[in-house]
Amino acid sequence: MANKKGTGLFMVWVDVPDDKLVEFNGYYNEEHLAELLAVPGVLNAARYEAVSSGPKHLACYELESPAVIETDAFKNRQPTERSLRAGPRGVGTNLISNVYEMIYPTELTDEIANSDMAPALQIGRMSIAPENEAEWNQWYSGVYVPNYEKVPGCIRGRRWKIVRGEPQYAVVYEFENENVSATEKWLEQRDINADNPRMRELMTHATGSPGIWKKTFQL
Repeated sequence: MANKKGTGLFMVWVDVPDDKLVEFNGYYNEEHLAELLAVPGVLNAARYEAVSSGPKHLACYELESPAVIETDAFKNRQPTERSLRAGPRGVGTNLISNVYEMIYPTELTDEIANSDMAPALQIGRMSIAPENEAEWNQWYSGVYVPNYEKVPGCIRGRRWKIVRGEPQYAVVYEFENENVSATEKWLEQRDINADNPRMRELMTHATGSPGIWKKTFQL
């Protein structure tokens, strides 16, 4: 069975005016996702809508590795009349297009590789000063994410470093539903470790981070 996840992630966020939504959704659901899934190394994809924060519309693509975006098959896709008219660059605002490489876990496990697109995602996008980076990364991957992964309804957490776009880091928690991080069990983990408040203060979240998105479409 082909892998459904790899070590790369391509995420595109955008806001779309209400009067353009029918065209936009039609383009994505009928043309664009299938086009990208036909590219070798694009393993899986789904669309999500914001439950909290934004931009509202998120397309998430699992990549065999970040190198997929440098292949001819990915780069040489030709725009169609529909993509120019109804795609995110044609009708959207607040466009964010980021490519990432997985840094936690440090290796792709069979369990991750065979897992489907999650019903909901909580995503943080953040930066950290160079002088704090080593300690912060050790804490984030060694303490913070593993503790949240214990919470019922949290399928897993993965951390990412930017390959294209900004800011330099992201964390993606995969949830069984969009309410997991509002539960008592999740909130208990927030400050369960004495280092958590100090380490959170060291990082700077991007606008709209963190946010929660619920899956709306998958081929």
